[in-house]
Amino acid sequence: MTMTIAQITQDIEKRMKKSLESLGHTLAKVRTGRAHPGLLESVLVVYYGNPTPLNQVANVVVEDAQTLNVTPWEKNIVVEVDKAIRGANLGLNPTVSGGAIRVPLPPLTEERRKALIKQVRAEGEEAKVAIRNLRRDANNHIKDLHKQKQVSEDEVRRGEDSIQKLTDKQIQEVDKLLAQKEKELIHL
Repeated sequence: MTMTIAQITQDIEKRMKKSLESLGHTLAKVRTGRAHPGLLESVLVVYYGNPTPLNQVANVVVEDAQTLNVTPWEKNIVVEVDKAIRGANLGLNPTVSGGAIRVPLPPLTEERRKALIKQVRAEGEEAKVAIRNLRRDANNHIKDLHKQKQVSEDEVRRGEDSIQKLTDKQIQEVDKLLAQKEKELIHL
């Protein structure tokens, strides 16, 4: 079953929005100096021999603006959780106190801020490339319809224009997300 130009456009729009959502999730993980449970989302704890996401073995809450509090559900894995946070290469230095782990966030240096902005821009560029690749795929699909004589040249041109407008809109959204995150990193 072949798709119409409208269906191709709808499909590409959904996929572009997913790329944008993915960028949003990635940017949320970039540490801005404020405590946020999402900072530890990528931490895997060895739990009964299996690497398990931290949020499946412990409760992570914001204690204050600069500190996270991690409370493992089982007391016997406190050491494993501590080791996992240290080994996650996040630049965090947790302290164990009883059955809980406090994770203070060090203040960001100017050098670290610049490195984070560079990382944010790289993530944004990856999102833009993904969106442009989706545009290319959609245009190729539309051209295939024309080769199969299912659509006219005018319909191809209108379809490509529609895809281009969609692409431009999504890239503007990426730029907005990047500007917002950079502002957040600079004004801490």
